[in-house]
Amino acid sequence: MHSDKASLGLRLAAWGGLVFLHFPILIIFIYAFNTEDAAFSFPPQGFTLKWISVAFSRPDVLESIKLSLQVACMATLIALVLGTLASAALYRRSFFGKESISLMLILPIALPGIITGIALLSAFKRLGIEPGVFTIVVGHATFCVVIVYNNVIARLRRTSQSLIEASMDLGADGWQTFRFIVLPNLGSALLAGGMLAFALSFDEIIVTTFTAGHERTLPIWLLNQLSRPRDVPVTNVVAMLVMLVTMLPILGAYYLTRGGESVAGSGK
Repeated sequence: MHSDKASLGLRLAAWGGLVFLHFPILIIFIYAFNTEDAAFSFPPQGFTLKWISVAFSRPDVLESIKLSLQVACMATLIALVLGTLASAALYRRSFFGKESISLMLILPIALPGIITGIALLSAFKRLGIEPGVFTIVVGHATFCVVIVYNNVIARLRRTSQSLIEASMDLGADGWQTFRFIVLPNLGSALLAGGMLAFALSFDEIIVTTFTAGHERTLPIWLLNQLSRPRDVPVTNVVAMLVMLVTMLPILGAYYLTRGGESVAGSGK
């Protein structure tokens, strides 16, 4: 009886924590459809889709969305290639310094974003590279690689080595074994890693602040909007868009990998 009460208490605490975390998100969604121009009146005065059309008719919003999508896609592509290659190399071979290389790969996502941003900005200035789209992509790729690396190496550890050996014994070369045996086993891990990397890149702001220069991604646009109270309804709509674009890939990655033991890298 006591354990049942404890179990009920834990369930209530868990649901209470979830409500506490997600209630502000719900408020943003409600305000995005509020008819009142002040947008902070509660209860909402009605329901309207006006602010969505207003937001998507503004060139500054569209340019920021385009830039964020462009950066997220390029950073994800780089992360998929480098993260997969790094995980394959570190999984298959044992050599001196392997643990140090693994630590260096994971370090960008373990460090506070402001440290990573300052380090990247210093490196770019040292190399004479002006901040812009290229520096944003490089900055995002540094921590997106970790996401892909963690997912792929976790899947490689669960892939039966006997399948690879059987493929080689039957006459397949390295490329054929990779294409027909390894890659199908890595498919969902790569997709999940790519989706997580895209979501993390799309809403990243701290590293972006140091590497963007005069470019404005969507999170930086939102940050600038805090000083413009008249634009609050449009800001609510854009914030809702950012949450949806970030949340949906994370949910998709969860459903793709929920049967796995340890798919890491979904939080920073």
